[in-house]
Amino acid sequence: MAAMNISSSTSISSTSHIWNVPHSTKLGSFHTQIHLSFTNNNYQRTNLCTAAAKSGSAAAVIEQSVSELDSGVSRIGSLSQVSGVLGCQWGDEGKGKLVDILAKHFDVVARCQGGANAGHTIYNSEGKKFALHLVPSGILNEETICVIGNGVVVHLPGFFKEVDGLESNGVSCKGRILVSDRAHLLFDFHQVVDGLREAELAKSFIGTTRRGIGPCYSSKVIRNGIRVSDLRHMDTFPQKLDVLLSDAASRFEGFNYGPEMLREEVERYKRFAERLEPFVTDTVHFMNDAISQKQKILVEGGQATMLDIDFGTYPFVTSSSPSAGGICTGLGIAPRVVGDLIGVVKAYTTRVGSGPFPTEILGKGGDLLRFAGQEFGTTTGRPRRCGWLDVVALKYCCQINGFSSLNLTKLDVEYEVMPGWQSDISSIREYSELPKAARNYVERIEEIVGVPIHYIGIGPGRDALIYK
Repeated sequence: MAAMNISSSTSISSTSHIWNVPHSTKLGSFHTQIHLSFTNNNYQRTNLCTAAAKSGSAAAVIEQSVSELDSGVSRIGSLSQVSGVLGCQWGDEGKGKLVDILAKHFDVVARCQGGANAGHTIYNSEGKKFALHLVPSGILNEETICVIGNGVVVHLPGFFKEVDGLESNGVSCKGRILVSDRAHLLFDFHQVVDGLREAELAKSFIGTTRRGIGPCYSSKVIRNGIRVSDLRHMDTFPQKLDVLLSDAASRFEGFNYGPEMLREEVERYKRFAERLEPFVTDTVHFMNDAISQKQKILVEGGQATMLDIDFGTYPFVTSSSPSAGGICTGLGIAPRVVGDLIGVVKAYTTRVGSGPFPTEILGKGGDLLRFAGQEFGTTTGRPRRCGWLDVVALKYCCQINGFSSLNLTKLDVEYEVMPGWQSDISSIREYSELPKAARNYVERIEEIVGVPIHYIGIGPGRDALIYK
């Protein structure tokens, strides 16, 4: 059994790829770089090689690097006007990284469901880590508009915390994040209720993130939820909030509610309303207008199909639809405009929380995989349960979503019943250079599920991706 998680040291910025050619290319003491600058989907090549780097094996390495980038740009450029990135397992597959890479080729990146229970980790050109929960992962690309759609539940304190964190690190959010006026507000008391309900369920608890997602969607479904647009009507807002709080107090003995709590929350949300207003818009109109103007739109799914409220391992699921159907209902766009869908799947399987996990590895084997792959929740920090790749479940997800291709991630962290590999593959960028056992693994997955794997992740960095 082999497991590793060696990150590539190669740097990549939001506007360029830089390859560092290793000394093993027989350049002696020379160090070689080839810099490839992007302008939208087109790029200009600027060869920064030293004179010595222009000959022999170095030239071959440079040509290979250019070929790899050509392949990636061609693959991304051929994606449909409206494309989506969705999870194929129980979440944490690495969707945020792919969205971050694709974002510079799209005008709009949109979230359609879920809330702050989603945790997408991305890195900027300096290697700075950003853990996003509500803001779409396209935010690091300065030309991209980020939309939080009507199907998302929004916790305003968490949203502002993310915005402040981004802006303090030089990421501009003003005019670039649009929040649907139809999105439902998730209040702190929803989180309290989430915890009380889990405690009430005792041994049969679902294992939620306790971010209040379920209670907020419950408020939405029974039609007493509060939407972003309600913040524009402070004359009726207190009465609506009182209904929600009174309902929670009547349902749970441990929920203490009184007039003072209501007054404090109303005053708090008056301040939030003023700050939020510049972000708020009719995103249904915005999305359909963008489509009519031929802008390219990338939809970023949260969680994954096996957590879908209808198609997942019920009742151990989330409260929204993270499968393909959620794109249309969560953004207000027609099914016919949605084209390519990329399913993201780890080379192994992880799950946070309770619920069925047929291929789970218990004991030391699971621990080894967990630490090698750094499998700890972005949202909760909880250790993830780890196991073998479940191709039966993967095929099921492909049937439901109709994926046009797959992104296989974390191939650098492996174990196998098939012949495994112990070499460090994190610096490889050409599919043909992967160990034969790794290629056999990829191709066997393709054969079983009937969907091509076009993207292969071999590390956490932005550039740690093979285009197949």
